[in-house]
Amino acid sequence: TGTGALPDRAEHDNAFESAHYAGSAECTVCHDHISDEADNDVSIGRDWSASMMANSTRDPYWIAKVASEINKHPHLKDVLNDTCSTCHAPMANDEAKKSGKTFEILGENGLISASNEYFNHTMEGVSCTFCHQMADNGLMGTIDGVSGKFFVEQYENEDDRPAYGQYADPNGAYMVAVSNFNPQYGSHISTSESCAVCHDLRTPSLDEEGQLITDVEEDFFPEQMVYSEWLHSDYATGGTKEKTCQNCHMPKAEGEVLLATEGGGDPRTGFSKHTFLGANTVMQTILKNYREELGISVEPELFDRSIALNREFLRTAADLQIVATSLEGNKLTTSIQITNQTGHKLPSGYPSRRVFVHFVVTNAQSEVVFESGKVNSDGSIVGVATDKDTSQYESHYNVITAADQVQVYEAIMGTSDGDVTHTLLRANRYLKDNRLLPSGFDKETASKDIAVAGGAIEDANFAHGADVVHYVIDVPASGTYTVAAELRYQPLAYGHLQDLFKSVALKEVDEFKTMFDATTMKTETISSDVTVVN
Repeated sequence: TGTGALPDRAEHDNAFESAHYAGSAECTVCHDHISDEADNDVSIGRDWSASMMANSTRDPYWIAKVASEINKHPHLKDVLNDTCSTCHAPMANDEAKKSGKTFEILGENGLISASNEYFNHTMEGVSCTFCHQMADNGLMGTIDGVSGKFFVEQYENEDDRPAYGQYADPNGAYMVAVSNFNPQYGSHISTSESCAVCHDLRTPSLDEEGQLITDVEEDFFPEQMVYSEWLHSDYATGGTKEKTCQNCHMPKAEGEVLLATEGGGDPRTGFSKHTFLGANTVMQTILKNYREELGISVEPELFDRSIALNREFLRTAADLQIVATSLEGNKLTTSIQITNQTGHKLPSGYPSRRVFVHFVVTNAQSEVVFESGKVNSDGSIVGVATDKDTSQYESHYNVITAADQVQVYEAIMGTSDGDVTHTLLRANRYLKDNRLLPSGFDKETASKDIAVAGGAIEDANFAHGADVVHYVIDVPASGTYTVAAELRYQPLAYGHLQDLFKSVALKEVDEFKTMFDATTMKTETISSDVTVVN
């Protein structure tokens, strides 16, 4: 049980300037308060500020996980500090390395402490002058250009620092004079390969004695492989549904946009909004509700808008349909089909996430006859093995016949000994990976880093971007029944968190637990369907 402690983090100066980077205020002074032709606000900084990209280091779950992993593996403290800050605090990580400085994330003078010289860099998260300075060195999308191996060149003259953008004819004089960044065309800024730098990530694995299993990166644990999943789908370049990451997560503004309030040049079409759409409305809610404690200066209205956009975006991620129902005697049989509409696995990213089916049958008196996948107020799912015992996991199902069987689409990490683990550095493989596949994903030819694992391998209905699940249950032989099914999403699975909360004696874990427990919204609905059978 936690103490109920809350963090007390300082606000940062978002107008800072350093040898290699600058705060977002240096950019938003001209790139906010802009609108598209439909008069929609497409301000770059305002859209970004409430995203998970902007708050990647304010995220209290990330801080808690860093604390937990370091506590369990103190001999790898340096590796963890470097690995975890490379993508979550890239400007601080890179500026420190370019200056020959060592650093830690936590502690009295850690990166998230206001006393640290790179505090402002850290708390900007994944910010403007990081992404727009990241250069294509020919390695993007390869193993030497992922897992945080970005390339930001070091310049002696500040005016030579690039600001890569999507337009081939930038007007640079005003921007150089005001910000000391030189706008340049960079075709890579619009490619999925630029996202792969952090969203394909392999991490080292330890055995039970805490020793590295391998020092060959190709054999590291595939913590998240969003880019590789996309590359194996119909959405990849040249595919039948070709779309880049930016096409979905940074949708285009309507019509023409004047990109800056000063010195912006001609209006542009095809401008990519900086909404960075995702699905972690739970964390955004925590960030909004605990702005003061987390040192966040973003207006709550911007979080509300971002949460609404992300909720709408999440509803496009998959379709659930009841495709067949029949009642023969007292056997009610229902088949549902879930189709993944994203360009990667669903859910993708860090394996704290799960998608599951909530299936309910009620009689004419609205009484529940059968229910699988009921969610409790604490975020646990009735009947799910992991939520009862964190050392177990729920099977993949083709046919469900009992209320304690729940179809959960998830990635379950395993140790080199084959045991379930929720500790990243102990993870060596996936014991279960039945996350919904994107269209075109062939599970027979998928590489080991993105392979299906567990019972879904042999399930013929789990293929080609969809899954079909059959429910066969006993009901009274006569009557009218309403069958309802919904696909629901949790960015922070209950069982996964219970394992983290075993480390609640750590201040950072205690703080996160306090905020999470007080947050009532723990689950989102993606898609639903309902039918009546006599």
